[in-house]
Amino acid sequence: MNPRDHLAVIGSGASAIYLLKHLLDQPELLTREIGEISLYDKSRLMGTGMPYSPFTTDRYNMSNISSEELPELPVTFADWLRAQEPPVLEELDMGGVAITESAVYPRLALGRYLCAQYRELVDRLKAAGLEVHEHADCEVTDVRDQPGKNRVLLATADGAAHECDRLVIATGHYWMAKDRAASGYYASPWPICKLLPEKDDRYNFAVGTLGASLSAFDVISSLAHRHGDFVTREDGTQVYTPHPGTEKFRIVMHAVKGLLPHLQYDQEEPFREIYRHVDRAGMLALVGGDGFLRLAAYFDRVCRPAMREAFEKDGLPEMVAMMDDPESGLAEMATKLTEEHDYSDAFEGMRKEMVQARDSVLNHHPMHWKETLDDLMYTLNFHAELLPAEDHLTLKAVVMPFLMNVIAAMPLESGESMLALHDAGVLSMVAGRVTIADEQHVENATTITVEDEDGNETTESYQIFIDCGGQKPLEVDDYPFPSLAADGSVRAARSAFAAAEDPTADLPEEKRQGVTREGHAWWYALGGIDIDGAYRLIGQDGAPNPRIHDIAFPHATGVRPYSYGLQACSDTAAILVRTWVEESQRGAPVGPDAEEITAMYEKI
Repeated sequence: MNPRDHLAVIGSGASAIYLLKHLLDQPELLTREIGEISLYDKSRLMGTGMPYSPFTTDRYNMSNISSEELPELPVTFADWLRAQEPPVLEELDMGGVAITESAVYPRLALGRYLCAQYRELVDRLKAAGLEVHEHADCEVTDVRDQPGKNRVLLATADGAAHECDRLVIATGHYWMAKDRAASGYYASPWPICKLLPEKDDRYNFAVGTLGASLSAFDVISSLAHRHGDFVTREDGTQVYTPHPGTEKFRIVMHAVKGLLPHLQYDQEEPFREIYRHVDRAGMLALVGGDGFLRLAAYFDRVCRPAMREAFEKDGLPEMVAMMDDPESGLAEMATKLTEEHDYSDAFEGMRKEMVQARDSVLNHHPMHWKETLDDLMYTLNFHAELLPAEDHLTLKAVVMPFLMNVIAAMPLESGESMLALHDAGVLSMVAGRVTIADEQHVENATTITVEDEDGNETTESYQIFIDCGGQKPLEVDDYPFPSLAADGSVRAARSAFAAAEDPTADLPEEKRQGVTREGHAWWYALGGIDIDGAYRLIGQDGAPNPRIHDIAFPHATGVRPYSYGLQACSDTAAILVRTWVEESQRGAPVGPDAEEITAMYEKI
């Protein structure tokens, strides 16, 4: 960076907050290199982020991360909560709640905490001599790179133009698909207020959700609390009583496999590490002569021994035997563990799992295999650009659906609420692949087609149907800064096939559209836009942009498929800052190859 650079950050949520935190941890960088920081957010409330904002979430929505799992900020979440006056805690539905480091609390409480930490970090940056400019309620509508001037130009919705030396895009969640409110279809649950009945009104009909994720439970919780009452017994189980006049109100979840998320579990080490079960040298040694890291090699050399040890600790001899079988790989392990939890009734399965989960959390009995698997996939995430297209396809089709069920870690209280709703006849699950017609021909109704595992199709109609399938990758055509797409500053994330032959013959029809040929190589579109390991945009010329970094998950998900949660936000920001420190010290850019980039990972 040039002396006393002007750094701009689009977004002020968790990723931006951790970026500010890691900048403060490098006082020499601040003193010599950065003179100004400008922060832009389209929300009028800065420092919160979409999942935790009072404008998007609801008082009944729970976070799924505890204070002890949050990366370091000026004050811990638990200590901040303890310091709040009773009226604040009452406002957050936490009056009389005993504050602990291991418990999870409402999303709005976490949002209020993050906002307080943001304000503290901004104050500390100002005290360190930096100019900090905050632009709330200010949407950045376009970005134009100016390589000739070594500057970046930002255009905002109010017609203003702003220049900076370096830009970090940290916009977070972004929902491209549009609601069709006339037919009751909602492309995402956010903001959740759009789904709620008017005051003193009730829904006396079935509501459908696509997906059984934590986002689906946010919908379920918000609606259920407005249509009935939960009572918690002394043993922690709950009972749900519907309000009068809601006899027909119910919620139906639609999920391909008909599975519910796994429940919260105790961990020996709540923080993920990029190099816990393998060091950097060991990871790079797995890269073959063709330049690819193969999923099978990673599993055999790193995952197999780590998972074997974890299964042994957990007393799972059948899984230990599977790890001893050289014919069993990552896909086979995922399939086996899915079958272990593939109950004919998902709710009865959750009820059985609840016994083990309560023992784990309340008596501090770690579930080693889940924690270890999370660590291993976290490591793979930060090296995913080394995988060939064949392994990316396996990861997406087989491994990721399983992982998202396991690592979702639904809080015990939320699980008890789901069971109470099911017992009251209010909540149910339908397995099968859902298709939603682009055109709906019945007013105030969305009709869906459900195909079960045997290929049988049925149709269902809902007055309200919500897609809770999660954040989709943002493609180049949908990139929110059109000038960067138009001038070739961004390109689609992609991975080369290891095999030289045409791969389309072995792919299903819907996957073939993502295959292209360039020169002698076949490529697969991963979704999202291309970045290097330091989160620099990669343009059509294949070169990383020295001025623009993109750490927004919807943009980078193709290259970084497992960057979930606040720990990933912190590590991503730390990598960015570490790269700047290295560049400042050596007076030259950090190269884009794995050897140089992964050196940053060891130092964060």
